Amino acid sequence: MARLAEQGSPEPAIVAAVIAIILGVWAAYGLSGAGLLPRLPLLRPALVLISAIYLIRAAALPVMLVYLVPGRSVEFLIWSSVVVLVLGIVYAVGTWTAWSRLASSR
Repeated sequence: MARLAEQGSPEPAIVAAVIAIILGVWAAYGLSGAGLLPRLPLLRPALVLISAIYLIRAAALPVMLVYLVPGRSVEFLIWSSVVVLVLGIVYAVGTWTAWSRLASSR
């Protein structure tokens, strides 16, 4: 991506923007589940799915280390896996503890 950016390609900026939008939506769902934003549609399934995606990505570390993703360093893979593991745990625990409250509409 760095090479593409150096060449003036819009692809890195587009990829970064899409990732930022996805993470922003996920953050909104987390804040909605915590009661800090209005209730969003499909809140419970969305929080379960977000938790699962983070945890599956973290669990994929061994596979990614065996088949080193081109352009990614081992350190990047390890640290990004730690980050998504923590986020997955936070989302999962938050969803679990608020499950009954999330069933009712606010």
